[in-house]
Amino acid sequence: MNVPARLEANIERRPSVCPHDCPSACALDVEVIDGQRIGRIHGARDQSYTAGVICAKVARYAERIHHPDRLLHPLKRTGPKGSGRFARITWDEALEEIGARFNAAEREHSAQSIWLNYYAGTMGKVMKDGINRLAHAKKYSRHNGTICINLAWPGFLAGTGYMAGPDPREMAQSDCVVIWGTNAVATQVNVMTHALRARKERGARIVVIDIYNNDTMKQADIALCLRPGSDGALACAVMHILFRDGLADRSYLEKYTDVPGELEAHLQTRSPQWASQITGLTVEEIEAFAKLVGTTKRTYFRLGYGFSRQRNGAVNMHAAASIAAVTGCWQYEGGGAFHNNGGIFKWRMPLVTGADVMDISTRWLDQSRVGAVLCGDADALQGGPPVKAMLIQNTNPVSVAPDQTRVKRGFAREDLFLVVHEQFMTETAAMADIVLPATMFIEHDDIYSGGGHQYIELAKKLVEPPGECRNNHEVICAIAARVGAEHPGFAMTPRQHIDAALRTSGWGSIEDLEKINWRDVQPDFDTAHFIKGFHWPDKKYHFKVDWQHVPFGGELSGPWRDMPNLPDHWAVNENPDEDHPFKLATSPSRSFLNSTFNETPSSLTREVRPTVLVHPQDAAQLNIADGDKVILGNTRGEVRLHAKYFIGVQRGVLISEGIWPNHAFEDGKGINTLTGADAPAPYGGAAFHDNRVWLKRVP
Repeated sequence: MNVPARLEANIERRPSVCPHDCPSACALDVEVIDGQRIGRIHGARDQSYTAGVICAKVARYAERIHHPDRLLHPLKRTGPKGSGRFARITWDEALEEIGARFNAAEREHSAQSIWLNYYAGTMGKVMKDGINRLAHAKKYSRHNGTICINLAWPGFLAGTGYMAGPDPREMAQSDCVVIWGTNAVATQVNVMTHALRARKERGARIVVIDIYNNDTMKQADIALCLRPGSDGALACAVMHILFRDGLADRSYLEKYTDVPGELEAHLQTRSPQWASQITGLTVEEIEAFAKLVGTTKRTYFRLGYGFSRQRNGAVNMHAAASIAAVTGCWQYEGGGAFHNNGGIFKWRMPLVTGADVMDISTRWLDQSRVGAVLCGDADALQGGPPVKAMLIQNTNPVSVAPDQTRVKRGFAREDLFLVVHEQFMTETAAMADIVLPATMFIEHDDIYSGGGHQYIELAKKLVEPPGECRNNHEVICAIAARVGAEHPGFAMTPRQHIDAALRTSGWGSIEDLEKINWRDVQPDFDTAHFIKGFHWPDKKYHFKVDWQHVPFGGELSGPWRDMPNLPDHWAVNENPDEDHPFKLATSPSRSFLNSTFNETPSSLTREVRPTVLVHPQDAAQLNIADGDKVILGNTRGEVRLHAKYFIGVQRGVLISEGIWPNHAFEDGKGINTLTGADAPAPYGGAAFHDNRVWLKRVP
């Protein structure tokens, strides 16, 4: 019989941008099949930071966007909270109920009883930040997004006064690349692209400093595996050696830094022997690292977000960045210190954010303390009313927020009206009264800027969303209409918002950006390397810190008055004790991104199951065999998972990679059951890698 010939699919390659919470904000080349589906995703070769390279989980994005479990229709809860029992409703029914319940909460408990909670599930400016416009227009409680950057950015800003640094592409021009506090292979692969290029083309040495032998450390020429939270001690010992051995650039110090003499005197007692006791590194390792960076002027310090996961992270970040000022490597191409380029974009987007109608007298609720807020702690509520209604976009706090026992208790309140706008039935969505189906990044227009690079990037809608999915902007505007919120931004399309943001910020128009897809806004060499001075009135790099006046913009919290004002090791972390002899870090996995991708088959296959990496000698003392089921615990709770022998960690240190769903654990308690939600100094945050625990084998 004659079989009709199969028509070949029409595959078109279209530009886009990865939306996820990663400094790389990779420029993408997406295979669009017959204008309806996507195939493989590639890195865009014409954007010089991405340089054609993206992570494997985004390359396989088709399995996520076309996943059979995507939410497609609005749902209303019909059973107890968390039961998973929902009924399909129309968008009009959903929006009318949301409007009515929000308005009732405002009448009965004040506007500040409503909290619009979000984070970086998308980094697109329109879809991420537009939720603030509704909060400000209605004077709902403001959202303090502390969970990621608050323990890292202040430390870098304390020295430079500005959030920027040398062109990240200059790593390829370095003779030594120090990758400190980031597992770049797993979390920002483009760092490795440029570092490995420096090794290949220049013979550069790659130094990796981290708390376990992860995939990045395996690429290192020099691997320094230190104890969690001891980075400041290492940095101080390195600077001690630089001064001791005549490797400090004294002319640079005199011209460009505030108190070099006071720093040198302070560091007299911060010897490599002192640091060895704190870090667990040998004196020889510390001496060799100091000699390398002291004799290699083109040393590029790439400082990551691991600093933001320790209670002393801000002090550690400042100390690490200060090494570049002592060596003077800021002066050279391929030299200096870099954390994030956020300062160079100078975004002004009041139409998106509603900043023009923000009332700073409204309270600012801390997302890292969502459990305390919802459980009614007076300090977390800042003396205001209880939270009675919430809208959540772009985040999954019932999995990712610290102190999960209290988080779950708070979200289980029957008097809390919860709306979750999501792509999948996450554990937060399962607690909702109303669930709304959300678009993914190739199903709407948005604009991005990369913290790890220097590009402004346009991502246009490539395919239609499935089912009844609506984008964040549509949902915010629809709710605004039902609660009486007024602002010009509610009448604009995403494309109009993009154009207005570009024009207001001085970056041309959307039509200009459409012609090139990504605009390189890297400042000139002198600006990026602070050759004309740092961003303080005295133009100096500040070794001596006034933490109260670091230009971060957060609310001072924790024991900030006790923070050292010169680079140091600050012993404020959770230290092991007799009852909790281990230190646990909940580090990122290669196949998940926070709780994203933990629904995709390829990521689940690679990660297998929740595990804890334990040194075999520690395990042997507790009669734990490789693969045994174990319990981790502390005063916050207990978690059951499997042990995995791992020699690439110091004794007494445990690593649990990735945020698995709570239901992946035997008793439904995920790893963030063990993490704390206290507000660290100086501006809060979440110290996810700073937990003392005990460990025992399940009988």
